[in-house]
Amino acid sequence: MKKLLSISLALLMGLTAVGCSNSTPSNSASPAPAEGGEGKVLNVWTWNTEFWGFLGKYYADEVVDEYTLKKGDVTIKRTTYPSDDGAYQNALDEALLNQATAADDDKIDLFLAEADYIVKYTNSDATMDVKSIGVTDFSNTYQYTVQAASDAKGTVKGVSFQCCPAALIYRRSIAQDVIGTDDPAAVQAAVADWDKFNQVAADAKDKGYYMIATTNATYRVYSNNTTSPWVKDNKLSIDPNIEKWMDQSEEFVKNGYTAYTSNIWGDEATSEMFGSGKTMCYFGPAWYFNFSMTNAQDKEKGCFGDWAICQGPQPFFWGGTWMLAATGTDNPEMVADIMNTFINNEEVCEGLVKNEAQFSNNQKINNKYASDPTFGNEFLGGQNDTAIFAELAKNIKFQNVTQYDQLCNEGLQKYFTEFLDGEVATREDAINNFKDFIKNKYPSITVE
Repeated sequence: MKKLLSISLALLMGLTAVGCSNSTPSNSASPAPAEGGEGKVLNVWTWNTEFWGFLGKYYADEVVDEYTLKKGDVTIKRTTYPSDDGAYQNALDEALLNQATAADDDKIDLFLAEADYIVKYTNSDATMDVKSIGVTDFSNTYQYTVQAASDAKGTVKGVSFQCCPAALIYRRSIAQDVIGTDDPAAVQAAVADWDKFNQVAADAKDKGYYMIATTNATYRVYSNNTTSPWVKDNKLSIDPNIEKWMDQSEEFVKNGYTAYTSNIWGDEATSEMFGSGKTMCYFGPAWYFNFSMTNAQDKEKGCFGDWAICQGPQPFFWGGTWMLAATGTDNPEMVADIMNTFINNEEVCEGLVKNEAQFSNNQKINNKYASDPTFGNEFLGGQNDTAIFAELAKNIKFQNVTQYDQLCNEGLQKYFTEFLDGEVATREDAINNFKDFIKNKYPSITVE
C-alpha cells in the first residue's frame, strides 16, 4: 500500500469504480476554521457504529440521539453507509468531491477508513497532515498503525484508536473434548500450523463437532500472510496463499469439517456461537468479541466464559479503524482533539481495554494490563487476552495491501463460495466469475 505514488485522488479518477461511481474524491479546500473560530457542526462519516459508540461514551458531553452528540457548543453528527460492495466508499467519494464548495456545516470533518482501502485516501489531497493541526505524539502507538495512515512520502494523515492483532478464538468445552485440554498453550501446540489444524478438524468431526462455522472463517489468516499484493503493475494476481485457502475450503466442505459455507457474518454461521453450537474455532481480533460474538454473549442462549484464545496456525491482523482528517474541515482543532484523545489520553485508553474488551492503540496502557496478574476477560473465562494480543502485535506487518483489497477480498470469497455451494460447476468457473467482477469494478486493471 505504501509503495503507491503519492498523487491526488483527482488523478486517480476512474480507478475506484465502487458502487455505481467511477471517480475518487479530490478537493483543494484549505483546513482553515470558519470566521470567528471553529465550526459549530462536526461531521463524522462511518460505515458502522463501533467508533461512534466510543466517541459518545468517552469524548462527547451528551448523547442526543443515535446520530447526534454534543461537545461543548459543537454538535457532532454521524453519516453512515454500509461497507458491503464499496457502498461507503462510493458515498464518501462523492461527498469529498463536493467538499470545497459545501457549506461549513455540511463539510466532512473526520471520516473513518479500513486497512483494505485506506491508501486511496491517504495518498490524496482529500486528507491532510494531522501534525499540522496538532497531532504530533505517536510515541505510544503501534508503528504499523502510523504507517497505514501515512502517504507514500511519510506524511501522517490520521490515527487508529485500536490495534488489531488477531487470534484463534476457541470454545473451551469443545477443545476439552477434542484435544483433551482447554489450556491455551496446549491448544496452541495442537494447532500450531495448518497441517496440525486440519488434523484437529478431523478429530473434531469424529467427535461430532465442526472445526469452523464457515469456510470464510480462515480467509483473513491466509490473506494476511500473502507474499504479493492483489494488484501489482496494474495487473490482478491471485497469491499462492489465497490458492491454499481455496484448497483448504474444498477439503473442509468435502470432509464435513465446516458447519456452513455461508458469509462469515451470516445468521447460520453466527448461530454456531450459541451454547448449542457445535463449532470449535473462530478467528478475530479483540473487536470481534464484543462486535461480532453477541450470540455467544447472549444471557439465555449463549456460552459466556466458555472461550479462550491462542495464536493459531499463523499470526495475522484483521482490520482496524482509522480516523482521517478531511481537507477543508472547519473544525481542525476538534478533529485533532479527538485523535489525541483516543491515542494519548490514558484514562480513555484504559476505558477501552477495561470496559470495552478492546486492544487500544496505546502500548503503555496495553502493557500495563498485560502484566497485571489480576486482569482477565470474563468472556474468555478470565484469560488475560491483552497479554496475548501484546505479544501477537509484535508480528504485525502492514504489507502487500492496495486500495483494491476490499472488493478483491469480498469478491473472491463470494464467487468461490458459489462453487462450494454447487451453484457453479467448477473452481475455474468461480475464479473466472471473480475476474469478471473485478473487470467490471476496475476497468483499468489488467485481468488475465
